[in-house]
Amino acid sequence: MTTQNIGLFKALGAKMNYLDQRQKILSQNVANADTPGYRPHDLEKVDFGTVLKNVSKENVVRPVTTDPRHMPAPNEVAKPRNPEMKKVYDVSPTGDAVVLEEQMVNANKNQIDYNLMTSMYQKNVGMIRTALGVGR
Repeated sequence: MTTQNIGLFKALGAKMNYLDQRQKILSQNVANADTPGYRPHDLEKVDFGTVLKNVSKENVVRPVTTDPRHMPAPNEVAKPRNPEMKKVYDVSPTGDAVVLEEQMVNANKNQIDYNLMTSMYQKNVGMIRTALGVGR
């Protein structure tokens, strides 16, 4: 059995592939920042909870609260107010719609998410190695 057969690793790999593709699109947006009429592109958001559910073949993955001081599961917490999100990009006077600051913030968030996925992958492989007795 390899790590590719474990549901969690499939979900982590899918998220990392998504982030890789998104980084390519964001870098194209930055590269075309001065191209007249160019509109920035981005990937649609993916619900990776659904991806995890599909690859794990389990109905629910949630933490167990064994103490009343533990944090509740996400579906047990009231939803905070949803602030209005900016839907459109600002258009610069030259006609292109790429705002470099937004693209750099998106690229930075994307890199942070990718590093998180890499770290989670390494930690889970480390736990498996420890369980097998070879991770010392």
